[in-house]
Amino acid sequence: MKLIKFTHKVNYIFTLFFDDKKTQEVDLQELIGKHVLVNELSTANLNTEWGCLEFNAGVVDIEPSTLYHYTFSDK
Repeated sequence: MKLIKFTHKVNYIFTLFFDDKKTQEVDLQELIGKHVLVNELSTANLNTEWGCLEFNAGVVDIEPSTLYHYTFSDK
């Protein structure tokens, strides 16, 4: 499962688009809040080779399967 596109809404809210055609708006604060500050969220980038979401020039990245399971779990 790969991330193919994202949009950053506000704070830690992102809309994520996966290659299985699933799309979901999700709050990533619980997942990345300890590693990415609010003012660093604008550094979000899609690594198209791996399909992961990166922050701070790749210093922090979320593996696609982790991101997918977090997004679609009941938390």
